Amino acid sequence: MAPTASTSRADVVLVGGGLANGLIALRLKALRPDLRVIMLERDSRIGGEHTWCHFETDVSPAISGWLRPLIVHRWSGYDVRFPGHQRSLETRYLAITSQRLHEAVTAVLGSDVWLGATVSDVSPHQVTLSDGRRITAAAVIDGRGPRRSRSLVLGWQKFLGQGVRLTAPHGLARPIVMDATVSQLDGYRFVYVLPLDATRLLIEDTRYSDGADLDHAELRAAIAAYAAQQGWTIAAVEREEHGVLPIALAGDIDVYWREARAQVAEVGLRAALFQPTTGYSLPDAARLADQIAALPHITSAHVRTCVETHSKAAWRKRRYFRLLNRMLFKACAPDQRYKVLERFYRLGGPLIQRFYAARLTPFDKARVLMGKPPVPIVAALGYLGESSVIEDKP
Repeated sequence: MAPTASTSRADVVLVGGGLANGLIALRLKALRPDLRVIMLERDSRIGGEHTWCHFETDVSPAISGWLRPLIVHRWSGYDVRFPGHQRSLETRYLAITSQRLHEAVTAVLGSDVWLGATVSDVSPHQVTLSDGRRITAAAVIDGRGPRRSRSLVLGWQKFLGQGVRLTAPHGLARPIVMDATVSQLDGYRFVYVLPLDATRLLIEDTRYSDGADLDHAELRAAIAAYAAQQGWTIAAVEREEHGVLPIALAGDIDVYWREARAQVAEVGLRAALFQPTTGYSLPDAARLADQIAALPHITSAHVRTCVETHSKAAWRKRRYFRLLNRMLFKACAPDQRYKVLERFYRLGGPLIQRFYAARLTPFDKARVLMGKPPVPIVAALGYLGESSVIEDKP
């Protein structure tokens, strides 16, 4: 239960109980156990209803070590399927669920997790709730999801997933990270399948789309149709998750941070920290949690400087990925986008690992573009620079 006093005091207030703030809470309590950390979450549990996955090669061995208690499922490799190409890759794939994150964070924060807490105002050293309660702290960290901004140009990866129980074993031993043999609708479409046990699956219908609208009913029907095509009979839908993730095409990161409230640290997607092409955010969130927990002084000003510096450096380093995204979203017809990924998955396994980890070498970057391009050359030339889409943004 949340305290009833009108004003409470903490060392750190985490506004929002998503992945980024959840990992920050765990690292602060592991490395700075004397700090009082309060987490505010408007819903009934931390993390909502989500599954976060990453490849083992996306993070350092040290980060893998402290993430290990959060891992609910792990697989030795994964498969991809395209109309002209299917492949099995051996990179280990790991999954964290929101339920496990909730259990871990509540275990270390206890009564300092305030659920059902709606925030009305955030400032550098105080958070005010809609019921009038206030919390003062040396550091206020805002992790309430993406912030709208005209300074970033985005496409969208939108998905709806269902955790299902089947009437008979499904026969999958490893995830299908992309099954693009399905009809291409609303941009690049693929189905993502995680085998959870012999008869349980997470099936997600995913679209790389120009618009962010998500038709829940359509995607539920698409999942049911996909299951039937695979010969699976669904006995029950046990849970459902959905999301709309940003895919970065271009932007001015300096303007983006000038738009943020002064001295308030924004983290996670709100800090533009995600793999620009895949939308994966867990590796960035874990690295940032380590950096924040290691700061000599945990204050709003120090955390803001740390996050902003990290965000800007990552954005500039990942310019090449935004170029690829412009090729995908702007230079390619929506129903032909799958060809870009189909060609990419013919490349070497180590290069694919480095791509997901956003650590491509100069040779990797050249190799991705070698050969016959899957997009029209004339169209691609028009989107080489970020200004090409920034200027066109409505």
